[in-house]
Amino acid sequence: MKAIVGSDHAGINGRKNAIEVLSQRGWDIEEKGPEASEDRADYPDIAHLIATAVTTGEAQLGVLVCGTGQGMAMTANRYPGARAAVITDAFTAEMARAHNDANIACFGERVIGQEQIAIHLQTFLDTPFEGGRHEARVGKIDKVTGGA
Repeated sequence: MKAIVGSDHAGINGRKNAIEVLSQRGWDIEEKGPEASEDRADYPDIAHLIATAVTTGEAQLGVLVCGTGQGMAMTANRYPGARAAVITDAFTAEMARAHNDANIACFGERVIGQEQIAIHLQTFLDTPFEGGRHEARVGKIDKVTGGA
């Protein structure tokens, strides 16, 4: 399975923590974003790369990290088939997967910190989509966006 992980300059440490979690689980990882916080990177540019990879099937999972996670999610969700969720705690990590079949996890490093990103990403990865009544609801999202 392939994951694509990206951040802007405000999410570098969280991105590195996410890569560590994914690596330990055997994911093939592609990384996007700056190496130093002094290297400016605009969040929409990174989100476009990750959302494109996920919605075209190049990657099965996307992880985005910026200051709040909000801008990344807003950008990624413009893509048909993208279901980007801002994860702030264990509950949002679990429900984003179980009920919404999220395929892109977005985190705010300035909101929850780099350690919590790693913890909540693990919950996200461990939670399967429940399907059932939620499948029809997710289908309604994709109907609006034209996604698969």
